[in-house]
Order: sequence, then C-alpha cells, then structure tokens
Amino acid sequence: MITSSDFRNARLPLMHGVGQIPVLGFGTLIPDAAETIRASKDALEAGFRHFDCAERYGNEHEVGKALEAGLDAKEVNREELFITTKLWNTNHRPERVLPAFEASLGRLGLTYLDLYLIHTPFAFQPGDNQDPRDQKGNVLYDPSVTLLDTWRAMEGLVDGGRCRAIGLSDITLEKLRPIYELARIKPAVVQVESHPYLPENELLEFCKEKGIVFLAFAPLGHGVRPGPIEDPIVRAIATRVGKTPAQVLLAWAVQRGTALLTTPRSAERARENFDISALPEDAFDEVNHIQTRQRLNDVVNTGTPGFIPRAKSA
Repeated sequence: MITSSDFRNARLPLMHGVGQIPVLGFGTLIPDAAETIRASKDALEAGFRHFDCAERYGNEHEVGKALEAGLDAKEVNREELFITTKLWNTNHRPERVLPAFEASLGRLGLTYLDLYLIHTPFAFQPGDNQDPRDQKGNVLYDPSVTLLDTWRAMEGLVDGGRCRAIGLSDITLEKLRPIYELARIKPAVVQVESHPYLPENELLEFCKEKGIVFLAFAPLGHGVRPGPIEDPIVRAIATRVGKTPAQVLLAWAVQRGTALLTTPRSAERARENFDISALPEDAFDEVNHIQTRQRLNDVVNTGTPGFIPRAKSA
C-alpha cells in the first residue's frame, strides 16, 4: 500500500516474488535502436528504476547498453533497478522457455531478472518468425501447448534462481483465474492495458485480493487520439491542480493502487512523467466517474500487440 503522497520513489512489494516493484515504470516499446538508448538513458536520469522490456520489441540489447552506461557511471546500482522482460508467443512450448529466458538475459547484459512475464496467453507456431501467418494472413497458433504448460516452465525459472518473479501480460480475468488456482508459484504481476477509459475494475479487485501487482500499460492512451489525455474532465482537473493531463492520469493510476508504465521519448517528458504526486480526493473521484469506455489494443483477443507495427509481407 502506498501511504506517501509523493509517488516518485514508491514501490509495491511482490507478495509472490522477491523484491519491490517501482510504481513508476519506463516502457521500452521504441522501434528505433538509437532512440531506445537515448530515451532509456533519459528515463534513468529522470529517476525511473523499473524498465519494462520484451523479446518482441527487438531492442533488449539497446536497453541493456543504456543500463550498462548508468551502472558504469555509478548513477545507479543493480539492486536499485527492477528489470522486466517477456517471453514471446513463439516460445510457449516448455522446452523453449529456458533458452528464450537466457537469450533475453544475454541481450540485456544481466545475470538475473526481477520479473519475467508471459507476453500474451496465446501460443504461436514455434520458430524464428515472431509473427507466423498463413497465406491468407491469419496468425498460426500452436494448439499443442496450454498456458498452464508454459506456466510450469516459468516456475522452473524461479526454481533456477535467476528469475525473482513471474507473471502474465495481456490477460483477461477469465484466463487468469485458472492459472492462479493451479499455479505452484502464483503470478506476482499482471500487466494489462488500463486507463480511465478501461479501468479493469474487476481484474484490479481480484489482483488486490490475491496479492498480485496490477501493472498498467498505456495509462496515457498510447498516443491514440482522441483518448484519455484529451478528456475534458482530465484537462479541467489538470488546470485546477496545476499539473499536466499526463500527470493527472498517472497520479490517478498510482492512487488506485496500480503500478504503471509510460514511454517518454524526451528528457523533458521523462521528467514530467516522473514528477507525480497524489490528486485531491475530489479530483480522483471525478476521474473514477468518467463514463467513456474504450480498449485501445486488441491483443487480449488475438495475441498480436496492436501497438507494434507488423512487418509488411514481401
């Protein structure tokens, strides 16, 4: 539970893992390699200590270089950092989980991970092609493996000692319940899209009840226009409390008990997104009562992240 009104250095304990996750996290979904390094360095300098990566993003090496530079300059030590990455859909078969984990560790230049997530609950056809499709453009799924099969292999990573916590991403409550019930090692974190237009209240309550950290991605709407950052209620609150609309949305997310990820692309934006403090109670309630409902990313229904550009066919 977060008791301070200053959210910048707040952390949530992992009830089903080791350590504490910073409530303010930096998401590394940035297509350009050079921009990834620069933005990651800017985020580190602004104060971000949680870096959320993924095999699918194709830039773990660049994030690792930025973190290495910070460590070498003694701007931060490894114990202060919380590093997450994710198992991609083509590696769901149990025998592929450990090699995928080790490959991510190598690209990041780390000896252990704070958190490893199943990127989506959908298994794709295994292989080097991350986006396997048939001649009609339909995703090729792998019916030979279940999510529980993959979760058992994830538990083995924790047993191995180089993975401190495991969890799931882009999952619905319907799919989370059976994994939670059958898991030997319970999910420590669930990462899903969440903002005032998609509050996921039922999932959030389940996570709170079960001691799972709810980690919100796209809390600002991921640049979709119109979106929550342009909502008239959010903008009016921002003017009233002397904050930007982005700061209002991020404060609301933390205030309701979630951790979050944002992807500022400039040093100035990184400082803005890190400078978060609690909203007045009336403002918090106003955001809670926004009526618009909109999902921005259909990944929970397909396994294909809508925010990642798909390579065009040759």
